[in-house]
Amino acid sequence: MNWEEKFADRLAQLRIEKGVSARDMSLSIGQSAGYINNIENKNNLPSMSLFFYICEYLNITPKDFFDIETENPKKLNEVISDLKMLTSERLDNISAIIRDLKK
Repeated sequence: MNWEEKFADRLAQLRIEKGVSARDMSLSIGQSAGYINNIENKNNLPSMSLFFYICEYLNITPKDFFDIETENPKKLNEVISDLKMLTSERLDNISAIIRDLKK
């Protein structure tokens, strides 16, 4: 799979996770109704500025967009933000729970 296909697939995945149609997303970022659909069908790629609008719309960073190993980067970023507010002891407890869940 080449990078254009990966880009299109990742966009579709993140858009679906957000629960929005390609048409609604296209219109929300100020484009024609079929804009996102054209990208997801591998007929087009966004300009750099539109890529940043797409990331902003999805509430993720460009780095998150290309981190294909992370299925739901928005939720992961929310969890990380919450974890930063915990005490060391509570982080140890969460770490133990995560290790147990991974078994």
